[in-house]
Amino acid sequence: MASRTQRNAGLVQRKNINSSEFCDPDEQSENRQIDEDELDHDSKETRLTLMEEVLLLGLKDREGYTSFWNDCISSGLRGCILIELGLRGRIELEKAGMRRRSLLTRKIICKSDTPTGDVLLDEALKHIKETEPSESIQTWIEYLSGETWNPLKLRYQLRNVRERLAKNLVEKGVCTTEKQNFLLFDMTTHPLTDTGVKQKVIKRVQDAVLSRWTNNPQRMDKRLLALIYLAHASDVLENAFAPLSDDDYEVAMKRVRELLDLEFDVESMKEGSNEMMWAVIAAFSK
Repeated sequence: MASRTQRNAGLVQRKNINSSEFCDPDEQSENRQIDEDELDHDSKETRLTLMEEVLLLGLKDREGYTSFWNDCISSGLRGCILIELGLRGRIELEKAGMRRRSLLTRKIICKSDTPTGDVLLDEALKHIKETEPSESIQTWIEYLSGETWNPLKLRYQLRNVRERLAKNLVEKGVCTTEKQNFLLFDMTTHPLTDTGVKQKVIKRVQDAVLSRWTNNPQRMDKRLLALIYLAHASDVLENAFAPLSDDDYEVAMKRVRELLDLEFDVESMKEGSNEMMWAVIAAFSK
């Protein structure tokens, strides 16, 4: 019971083969139309990684930096990296065994070392592949964020993650780069230039717990579900809910609490679940 109370503590107070060959002509025409629509949609949408979406929720639109008081986003972004690698089929948890060990006691193993095309993801994947013996979720979060007490493992730290992700957002046309003076030092900032992209992320999060709420996490899009959990772990979920009315805010918070109160080991055993995703979620909610 105490652990569940701890999970919810941050939610109490509000802040301000080409199958077309076998189709008839009509079906081929319809399929081509769908493909063209999807291509057109992808060309218009800015595709973001889970890490970029969480950072975007944390960035102040005009100032272009995250809150100085946020000490959660660093480890949260490392969790995003592990989930992203899991969703892309690059890493997985070792087998649970006959006695069904818990998610947090099982080790991460490399399933495929095929490059993802993302520098941060590939850097983390390289570390995981080369590490023997394998390590657990919690240990890898500590390694990647540099919070380990083992000096021999400091080489695994992913450095300048926020800055590198912000540069990705600049390359995708979402942010720009500026220099700001803060009395004793200059800091590189990344104000938003395309607020529409962030608003779409916010709307997806809001809709997931309001108009499109399913009351069943297994029916939710895995990436969106992971975004909600990791935004909460990174202390930026409040930014997505701040524009809501008081009534909608209360409903949204109630449903997030329901998600936080789930038994993650049980959810990971359900058909179609991604164990890596639930393991990372469990690591931040213990």
